[in-house]
Amino acid sequence: MTTYRTTGLTGPTPTPTVSIKPLVLSAPQRGEDLHVRVTAPITGAGLPVVLFAHGFGSNLDGYAPLVDHWASGGFVVVQATHLDSKRLNIAAGDPRRTQMWRHRVQDMQRILDELATLEAAVPGLAGRVDHRRVVAVGHSFGGQTAGILVGLRVRDPQSGIAEDLSDSRVMASIQLATAGKGGDELTPFAHENLPWLRDQDFSHIAAPGLVVAGDKDDLPLSTRGPAWTTDPYTLSRGNKSLLSVHGAEHFLGGISGYQAAETTDEDPDRVALVQQVTLAYLRHVTGIDHSDWNNAQMVLTDGHPLGHLESK
Repeated sequence: MTTYRTTGLTGPTPTPTVSIKPLVLSAPQRGEDLHVRVTAPITGAGLPVVLFAHGFGSNLDGYAPLVDHWASGGFVVVQATHLDSKRLNIAAGDPRRTQMWRHRVQDMQRILDELATLEAAVPGLAGRVDHRRVVAVGHSFGGQTAGILVGLRVRDPQSGIAEDLSDSRVMASIQLATAGKGGDELTPFAHENLPWLRDQDFSHIAAPGLVVAGDKDDLPLSTRGPAWTTDPYTLSRGNKSLLSVHGAEHFLGGISGYQAAETTDEDPDRVALVQQVTLAYLRHVTGIDHSDWNNAQMVLTDGHPLGHLESK
């Protein structure tokens, strides 16, 4: 067990990891094969899975500070490059653009369908993965993806129907700096360019979840300011927790990559806080160990300089 001085939190001793990419899954209806990266500890058995969805424009190489930390803490982390990635450069008039949100969910479900294939493709991993313990995690646009897998309803901008696209194979979620409800709170820019945010219903999310929000995350998508990103916590059912990161903007101190150019609030201590709390939650919700999560709930009370943790 390790104690982190900057946060006062505890965590497991990290283990070495291996990362394999790209693993390619055929997806003819998608228009592009699905490229996947798998990162896993080199030891251990019965390893739970983190199904990670990147933010708009990113790819399977992003979010190394989180991915590396989770894998070294005993999780198999699976990442995909979604259709909105800048690497794919989908044309503005492509009919898939208004359905990007749906394609993301389908990407995740395809990964779950092919999890055994991905496991077998990583040297030394076969037989060490627990397919029954899967947690969906995502940042920004990816947070919506993770939310949909556990019950978030999004009204399709084309059909006008809010379908239940949840997947029973996903037991819990972590949503990082994720959009809140739509309606009149959306800015004209968001309403026009991100139609999948116009109507989100969090009330059907019954699975356990952790929401991480920066209290300086003032996105140009909502008129409500940073509080907008706490909606996945406040508007969903119980058995949820909220980590508010003090002073954090949309990238929460730099979770999208080591020395990532898009990070405007670079702060290693904030990143460490998000790393440690999310890993503690992952270990808690999958039943590995509850002590780190219990410690985080005691430490991150009012007055902690980095953040505040609450639950309902």
